[in-house]
Order: sequence, then C-alpha cells, then structure tokens
Amino acid sequence: MIIYHGSPEIVKTPELKKGKKYNDYGQGFYCTKELELAKEWAVTEGMDGYVNKYKIDVNKLKILNLSDKKYSILHWLTLLVKNRELRSMMPIMRSAKDWLNANYSIDIAEYDVIVGYRADDSYFSFARDFLNNTISIEQLSYAMHLGKLGEQFVLKSEKAFGNIEFAEVIPVKSVEYYPRRKERDEKARNAYLIEMEKNPLSGTFIQDLIRGEVKL
Repeated sequence: MIIYHGSPEIVKTPELKKGKKYNDYGQGFYCTKELELAKEWAVTEGMDGYVNKYKIDVNKLKILNLSDKKYSILHWLTLLVKNRELRSMMPIMRSAKDWLNANYSIDIAEYDVIVGYRADDSYFSFARDFLNNTISIEQLSYAMHLGKLGEQFVLKSEKAFGNIEFAEVIPVKSVEYYPRRKERDEKARNAYLIEMEKNPLSGTFIQDLIRGEVKL
C-alpha cells in the first residue's frame, strides 16, 4: 500500500516515540492514502511543506478501521475525547465523556494501525457541538461527511513502523495548497450551518442517551 505524510519536514525514518500523545488516536505516525489531502495537510499559511511518500506492507498488520460497519460514529468520538484535550468542559460534556467511555470504548493496544476520520478544526468543532448537546447524533453523522475532509491512516506499533519504507519526497507550495485546504474547511462549515438550521431539534441528542431515554 502507498501512504503519504504531509509535513513541514522531510521524514525518511518515522519513529513512534516522536509522535505527539494528544493527537486524535494518541501517539503514532499520521498518514493518508490520498495524495492531494496530504498536500493540503503539509502546508500552513505562508509556509511550504513536503509530502513524504511511503510503501507499507499491511498483510501482517492488525488494522482497526473505524469506517467498518460494525463501528459507529460514537466509537470514533470516544477515542477522540480520550486523546484530544477538551478545554472548558461544561457539565454535560463531562457526563457525555463518561458515558461514551462506559459504552463505546475500544481497546486499541492490540492494533498496529488505526484508520478513521481526521479531527481537524471542522470535525473537532462538530464533535464539541454534539458533546454540548447542541446537535443530534444524526446531525453529527451528516457533518462528518461534509467537505470530504479525509481519513487518516495511523501507524501505532513498532511492528507497523518496521513495515514502512520511504519512497520519495514531494515539495508542496503553500500558495497553491493552503487556499485549497481553507476552502475545503469553509465549505464543510457552511454546509453544516445550513443543515443545522433546517431541523435544529430533530434526532437523538447526547442527553437522551445519557438518560437512557433512547437505545441505539
């Protein structure tokens, strides 16, 4: 399989210990199977970057694919709130976090790779709205598909790192790809706001789930 890592640096030898602990799925090496998305993720405003291209043998790796039908959006969200910092949590958010951990937690220790949504600014704000009881689970599920913001392919074990091989580096210009990244994010936000205004109180909210008024 070919995977890509967008970065301000050239990374010929990825290392597990260098990954940040507070990323979406914890410490790991975050990649994507989509070249154009990697180019967008490689740059920031006014700063060029690189796409590092790798080959990886996945045949002997255990992969947790959160897009599989046996998982729901709540499994993804539970992993997210375990690893990402939620600042200024309201009481409902703390209750939501506890409820998710009790009902949708996944033990990821046994997996070499995790595949799932990337919680950039848009996704993270959608998730916070759900935890704040502002939007329903149906609206959250809809929001996660807006803008085609992409999936991550995350290496989580030394075994996975032992199966990756650097192929080449592709320079990326900020002037070309930062506007694309920004436009994708803005489209998702605008579509989200339009959808939320249609039926703001419809669906199942986190408070309904916590109270046991609705069973999924």
